[in-house]
Amino acid sequence: MGLLRSLVMMLLLIWFLWLPGHRAQLPNSEHELDALLQNYAYKALVRPKTGLPYDGDVPPDLIGIKVAALRLRSGSLRRKGVPMYKEFEIPIGVIERPYVERLVLVYQNLGNWSERYYSLAGYTHLAPVLGLLAYNASNLSATNLPVLDIRASGDPITIKFSDVKSVPDGFVAMCVSFDLQGKEEMQQMERAADVGEALQMTSVGETKAPAAMVTRTQPTLENEYVP
Repeated sequence: MGLLRSLVMMLLLIWFLWLPGHRAQLPNSEHELDALLQNYAYKALVRPKTGLPYDGDVPPDLIGIKVAALRLRSGSLRRKGVPMYKEFEIPIGVIERPYVERLVLVYQNLGNWSERYYSLAGYTHLAPVLGLLAYNASNLSATNLPVLDIRASGDPITIKFSDVKSVPDGFVAMCVSFDLQGKEEMQQMERAADVGEALQMTSVGETKAPAAMVTRTQPTLENEYVP
């Protein structure tokens, strides 16, 4: 009986000692989250074939987030684009700065974590936050890599949102983009609306909504038009 009680106490002690350290691994900011997801995306690239996407695994604390990695040659990305990478369509003419010979496009779908890391005071997310970040692929074991700037020099990168919630009656849907520091592009749209400027529109699922022109990776949303 004494041995059993000692074992139970030991297990409880291990549990309480382990739990705080496990929780401490959660990223505290958008930048830390990007760095962590880059790490897990790169872990999926074990003997990867160029041009094929690989889904990564996130730790249990971040269940609900989806991450993937796609390794490409810089010249191939510019000449051929990527017809479909998750929700993203990447056209011919996309270039990165600074130039690298090979790059990895890390896909993020923050799912139910969207509002935690990209909160909007007074607003509710109708779709998860999506990210497409580019990194140097010269060392697939590297962590905390700087994000490359990618630009569409011809046709825009398009995004086909999925899992879009219905807009409640009496409310209007708006598109919002975030830069790498997590700052709310929607503010610019609201200022434009206040002074009577025409807002461009985009399709989000079955909803037409005012759209910002810049997202985290600077693509333009599909089906845009000026009313």
